[in-house]
Amino acid sequence: MAADLFKADSHFRKLVCRASERTGSDLEKICLRGPERELMRTGNLQPLLVCVSLGYLRHLTAKGVRPDRVLGHSLGEITALAAAGVITFEDAVDMAAERGRLMDATAAKLAGGMMAVISTERERILQWQMAAMPTGRLVLANDNAPNQFVLSGELAALDEVAHFIRHEKLGKCRRLPVAGPWHSPFMIEAQHEFETWLRPTQFRAPRMPMILNVSAASEQNPEVLRQQAVRNLSEPVLWRSCMDRLKEAGPTALFEIGPGRVLSGLARANGFGDETRVYNVNNLRGVELAAAKGL
Repeated sequence: MAADLFKADSHFRKLVCRASERTGSDLEKICLRGPERELMRTGNLQPLLVCVSLGYLRHLTAKGVRPDRVLGHSLGEITALAAAGVITFEDAVDMAAERGRLMDATAAKLAGGMMAVISTERERILQWQMAAMPTGRLVLANDNAPNQFVLSGELAALDEVAHFIRHEKLGKCRRLPVAGPWHSPFMIEAQHEFETWLRPTQFRAPRMPMILNVSAASEQNPEVLRQQAVRNLSEPVLWRSCMDRLKEAGPTALFEIGPGRVLSGLARANGFGDETRVYNVNNLRGVELAAAKGL
């Protein structure tokens, strides 16, 4: 991940050094050489992902690609805040490091996780889950697409739902490689601490519309943006509704910035067809291609 940025971009390396200072880990070494268990620790992975996304974002904007709207999925909302000028790149790195640290600490006290579900029987699964389980054991964490969602909560509860889905042949499900039950009430403790920590950070009005995870709406008020960033820890990501809001603007091109191609797939799953070009910007070659074709 980001080997080309480490070689070619001193600004990016400064961001990673800043993240390393915040986490107390050598994030460049972990990113390039592992071990994987250290990379996958939430406290290390979150600031690294934000650094990498910001690195490619800076190269893309330097090529003249300027967004009309921005949004980010879960942690990606921090990068989106920086892209919209609400916070600085440095504040984004600090936010990701503290968010990851607090989530790690809270998750260590729990036996929780997340599970992705692909099914056309969403309502039947969610109704069974609500009827079969006491309130609070499991919640809808990510509403990603019409046929794709993520549940978050107790590991035992995830196993029960997985058994129900497989027994009833309602679709596919798989446990996600995360350390805790993100976007659930189990993260309230981390959320409260994050809110206190975030108070001195300056938030500005966004330079362009920004669609938010918690509300699937645009917002200009910096203090509302701050509160939404805090609520993002324990409330669901309404990505399907965010995609619906984005479709209303009729974009001709979407740019997914950062490692992977998950959001590009979710864009297609949410009805963005061939009339909308989708570019993956997850290396410097991808920056060149997106800038050449996307302008």
